[in-house]
Amino acid sequence: MSFFDTVLSRPLRLIFGLVVLLVIASLTLVIVPEDKQALIIRYGQINSVVNQYKPNERFGSSGAGLVARIPFFDSVVFFDKRILGANMQNERVLTTDQYLLEVDAFARFRITNPSRTYTSIRSEENLKGQLTSILGSSLRNELGKRSFASLLSAERGNVMTNIQNALNREARRYGAEVIDVRIKRADLPAGTPLDAAFNRMRSAREQEAVAIRALGQKEAQIIRGNADAEAARIYAEAYGKDAQFYDFYRAMQSYRQTFLGDTAKNANNSIILSPNSEYLRQFRGN
Repeated sequence: MSFFDTVLSRPLRLIFGLVVLLVIASLTLVIVPEDKQALIIRYGQINSVVNQYKPNERFGSSGAGLVARIPFFDSVVFFDKRILGANMQNERVLTTDQYLLEVDAFARFRITNPSRTYTSIRSEENLKGQLTSILGSSLRNELGKRSFASLLSAERGNVMTNIQNALNREARRYGAEVIDVRIKRADLPAGTPLDAAFNRMRSAREQEAVAIRALGQKEAQIIRGNADAEAARIYAEAYGKDAQFYDFYRAMQSYRQTFLGDTAKNANNSIILSPNSEYLRQFRGN
């Protein structure tokens, strides 16, 4: 009796053998699609990378397809090879001119180093969440340096470039590359937030006015002090040149203020002085 006759006479053994082969094949062989990158993990460590992204690679020659692994020892982790998106919604940003904006933005990125992505953040979802958070921080930092009018002008392109560069620096740490960043919407919120922004604008202007007023008072005191010092110097020089004339001149000023000033004219008071008073010595002559 031949081998085939033996197998056909016992079909249960044939079926059992085929099932065993299928189970072994399913545990050993893994299909890696063209749009996926695969990491072979052995004992918690990266053993190999299959179908990793390479710039300008030809479709069909990237290494995708059937990949063998050791059953029960190797596991496979997939990362997308296509362009992915991180969407940020309703982020509130305060501009330099105190406008509170509600900003919706998105970033497009690609995983270029799946090994670094796995070791640093483990999964695509974690990477999307991290990039979304970084995008919000980059938007706040960049728009916080700009005015609301700059977002409506050609300067907006520079803003987007700066945000993309900042986000790309962080994305490289996680094995990703940022391709594009765009702001979908940047509007002023209605209701209480707008009133709050107006109050902050008014408070900022009031603080600025107080600071300017304090600076002006400081400069005025400096100028007044310098002028008083200069006047004292001139008086001292004049007094040094002719002390008797300076004494006579100051006495005449004092008499005018005392007897002919506005206070003396409006008051019904009498001044009684002794003829020998030192205050009246200029009336006595030499």
